[in-house]
Amino acid sequence: MADKVELQDEIKTQGEVVRKLKAEKASKEQIDEEVAKLLQLKAQLGGDEGKHVFVLKTAKGSRDYNPKQMAIREKVFNIIVGCFKRHGAETIDTPVFELKETLTGKYGEDSKLIYDLKDQGGELLSLRYDLTVPFARYLAMTKITNIKRYHIAKVYRRDNPAMTRGRYREFYQCDFDIAGQYDAMIPDAECLKIVYEILSELDLGDFRIKVNDRRILDGMFAVCGVPDEKFRTICSTVDKLDKMAWEDVKREMVIEKGLSEEVADRIGEYVSMQGGKDLAERLLQDPKLSQNKQACAGLTDMKLLFSYLELFQVTDKVVFDLSLARGLDYYTGVIYEAILSQTIQAPVSKPSEQNGVEEAGTSVGSVAGGGRYDGLVGMFDPKGRKVPCVGVSIGIERIFSIMEQKAEASSEKVRTTETQVLVASAQKNLLEDRLKLTSELWNAGIKAEVLYKKNPKLLRQLQHCEETGIPLVAILGEQELSDGVVKLRDVASREEASHFNKRFLNKGCVT
Repeated sequence: MADKVELQDEIKTQGEVVRKLKAEKASKEQIDEEVAKLLQLKAQLGGDEGKHVFVLKTAKGSRDYNPKQMAIREKVFNIIVGCFKRHGAETIDTPVFELKETLTGKYGEDSKLIYDLKDQGGELLSLRYDLTVPFARYLAMTKITNIKRYHIAKVYRRDNPAMTRGRYREFYQCDFDIAGQYDAMIPDAECLKIVYEILSELDLGDFRIKVNDRRILDGMFAVCGVPDEKFRTICSTVDKLDKMAWEDVKREMVIEKGLSEEVADRIGEYVSMQGGKDLAERLLQDPKLSQNKQACAGLTDMKLLFSYLELFQVTDKVVFDLSLARGLDYYTGVIYEAILSQTIQAPVSKPSEQNGVEEAGTSVGSVAGGGRYDGLVGMFDPKGRKVPCVGVSIGIERIFSIMEQKAEASSEKVRTTETQVLVASAQKNLLEDRLKLTSELWNAGIKAEVLYKKNPKLLRQLQHCEETGIPLVAILGEQELSDGVVKLRDVASREEASHFNKRFLNKGCVT
């Protein structure tokens, strides 16, 4: 009895925690977490029948997609895949989990976000963090030295999710990579061209693509006085400049990572610089950077890259930005990131799920990123053989958030099926004839539907077409069956014909 009283007290206390969080407008994730604890306590107490109370929610940082959302998502995927194929890429697939040692030590400070799995028979496994490291492992295993590939699949990060900005723990990545020994900057320029094409075709609004080079960053750190052993950790801090003000970044460098204020201020002078080919030429004359071999090599390649980007006609959107760092450890050369200029004004979640600051307009952030990683494959090869690689990853979830928002704001109806014809009947007792015609349409490769009722009313069948966007309805009646024809109606115009003439067939995309 005492245990039950204690449990009731815990439930009361936990209920107060939930109410307080709601009053303070805490994040949805926080509230969900505390509500789940409350429900678990109630489940321990049990009801009159001792039933277990299930918590009906998706796991933190994940979500369900309804048919309308999936239709939008499929459209986005088709545009991206179409671009990848236009550039001559072939596709591969790899397991969703890898040996833990495969992923360890490849992501710098982000390694803490890797999901480790429980030992299930002698192998320590982790869920893949991205598609790049598995690709490098695949190249080393198969001894492939030249490939242009794309890979679209889910990845997993034990991150703090921000659902309304398209930031999840489970999400898709769309990767395009070129592996092989080629002349400098040609594959790199093509990757940037691909980002330009995809973002332009998706019509997401204004964007810019920031580019830099890891060698320029390392050279900059060296001439500013950053100790060699702190290059990677300072790089991770600089990478936060798109989310934090310079003063906050400087504070982290000085207080948390032990740099002197003087060194941090020198870095601040460089990371404020932006430009194009002209900036690369100017920095090659910089008294300090020009003395650093790594920086000079990076700046020379940056000039060459911009000359190719001019030929690809994308320089109006590309900017050489010394603040771009990209914290992943495996980058060795050119790095880039695409940023949308707009903000999301409305969350993707339902009104009932809106909480706290995420109801306001929020910056979308990066929607694509990548770079050159010439040393990653060699880390897996037993003989250390290197395969130069460069690639880009499209941030599909953030793009999807924007596309969904646009669809919500638009009056245009999103079709969730591709049905071309509904087979309907005007009288009763024609089920067999409807099924027979539907089968003939399917056999002819035509996308067709039939309502699962013996005697549906004609009005209900026509309403179904309007609700789902089916353009044509094939109407059977006793007269049509007697004459050996089918009455075909255009749902939008209500125009009818008594046979499959060419004009109707084309309008309904029936072939």
